[in-house]
Amino acid sequence: MAKPVTMPQLGESVTEGTITRWLKAEGDDVAMDEPLAEVDTDKVNAELPSPVAGRIQKLLVSEGDTVDVGTEIAQVTTEDEPSPDIERATEEFPTVEDQPTQSPERQTASVRNSSDNGHSSQSAEDLRLTRSSPVVRRLAAEHDLEISEVSGSGIGGRVTKKDIEGYIQTRGRKTEEYVLPGLREEREAFAAESMPIHKEDTRKSLTPTRRAIANRMSLSKHEAPHAWTMVEVDMSDLVSLREREKAVFAEREGVKLTYLPFIVAAVVEGLKEYPIVNSVWDDDAIVLKKRVNIGIAVDLEEALIVPVIPNADELNIRGLARKIDTVVKRARSGQLDPQDISGGTFTVNNPGALGSVVSTPIINYPQAAILSAEAIVKRPVVIDDAIAIRSMMNLEISFDHRIFDGGVALRFLNSVKRRLEGYGT
Repeated sequence: MAKPVTMPQLGESVTEGTITRWLKAEGDDVAMDEPLAEVDTDKVNAELPSPVAGRIQKLLVSEGDTVDVGTEIAQVTTEDEPSPDIERATEEFPTVEDQPTQSPERQTASVRNSSDNGHSSQSAEDLRLTRSSPVVRRLAAEHDLEISEVSGSGIGGRVTKKDIEGYIQTRGRKTEEYVLPGLREEREAFAAESMPIHKEDTRKSLTPTRRAIANRMSLSKHEAPHAWTMVEVDMSDLVSLREREKAVFAEREGVKLTYLPFIVAAVVEGLKEYPIVNSVWDDDAIVLKKRVNIGIAVDLEEALIVPVIPNADELNIRGLARKIDTVVKRARSGQLDPQDISGGTFTVNNPGALGSVVSTPIINYPQAAILSAEAIVKRPVVIDDAIAIRSMMNLEISFDHRIFDGGVALRFLNSVKRRLEGYGT
């Protein structure tokens, strides 16, 4: 029997992937670790190496299809196994010696095909449930439902993530709820309306990356009760420091000196002071992460990606500047690997680079929070009862209110603010 190849998890929190192109066809030979397909996720585009050597017996997923992590996408017959033709012949004409030593797969098939066995449906159900992905089982548990209640549309009746979500929506519509008089009719009328599409309009299909980002952002807003707060930071001394040092730094280090490594360094120290901010939500528990792995949100014009700087607390300003420069360049050139976008514990967003002065970022779920650093703008401020022109920056944090409260968020922000205002003094 051929060995299955399943959709791998290409990055932490990645739940599904899209086969953008098969690099092998049915009947082709494939070597161990030889690229089998190109896979697109919300995190990274990568080649999928074959986990086994052999011959492609069957491709189970078409190009362009999106499937859950753990889904079988291909079958490969290895050299030390009999060919499919021999397997079929053996199953059709079993010898006496074969019968008492049937494999578990054949025993399951025998039970399933036996019309006089009272457990046939149970065996098929067991197979269907065991082939459900961890994502499906977790989603079912979160919504307190049994997978056996859901009709599966996947291969072999497997219940997919879309099956679970569809069932939840259907169940939700069946649940009666109290609404204000007239509101139900208004909802139904709104749902029945469709946005008119005119002939001069252009319909743009979603790319796998855009669809994945949409799903991730919707999940974050649905699962995490977002709260938001902001402080003002006087960056004047840091601006002066950077102006004095940027030319020498670029010549010595080979990278530009931006404000981002200073911000990340201040964030790292703040996370050490308030470790609850460097945590993730895990169903009925909060996991405080020992490692400080900072995700850097990178704008790609058509998408957003968050490469991770592992162990950022072990780097100084110089090391952070080089690392940030490297991951940003790799992200924009499409050269990130799955490990480059895995393991983040806290995310720093830098919309100020595009001129933003206020934003409310969405949490990179299941992380506890995300910080946004806005544009540095000169404006008048009052200092010791006098008006002065200072370089000011807004610093915001969106956080999961289940994990900590506004007091912690503000103390953390003020810790970051204090360090940023201390540079150059």
